[in-house]
Amino acid sequence: MSRIGRMPITVPAGVTVTVAEGNVVTVKGPKGELSQALRPEMIIKQDAGVLTVERPSDDKLHRSLHGLTRTLLSNMVVGVSEGYKKELDVNGVGYRVAKDGKNLVMNIGFSHQVIVSEIEGITIDVPAPNKIVISGCDKQKVGQFAAEVREKRPPEPYKGKGIKYADEVIRRKVGKTGAKK
Repeated sequence: MSRIGRMPITVPAGVTVTVAEGNVVTVKGPKGELSQALRPEMIIKQDAGVLTVERPSDDKLHRSLHGLTRTLLSNMVVGVSEGYKKELDVNGVGYRVAKDGKNLVMNIGFSHQVIVSEIEGITIDVPAPNKIVISGCDKQKVGQFAAEVREKRPPEPYKGKGIKYADEVIRRKVGKTGAKK
């Protein structure tokens, strides 16, 4: 039995979960509303504020879908109740970011400013000129958007300049050595 798949999901107060025909799950909470169509063969049971996921058989496909389905459901419940956020750091001389309305304006060493617009369900916050906080209720959207912002100028290994995740460690390389005599 899948260790992750058999764990129950406790639904916090203020969050409603509805399972429609064909395993279309809608989760509503204080941070927003998420809806996702999960695989119809998985069995999702809901009783007294607890969600459980069961599989119909022990064949390989159902075993692999068991933990996945439970994790997707759990991510939806946590997203609408607490939300997700990714923090990015901007390192480099003259590199800075600012918020202009719904746009993120970045000066990251190019001859032009790089402008990224907020998408639906994602909010960008700039608490400092070298820090970006991306938050939202959909874990996948938050992670994808953060990856796209980081992609504009990924960190380089010699000086560590670029945009990196706050918890990311950059493996540094040594530069050139002096001329040999």
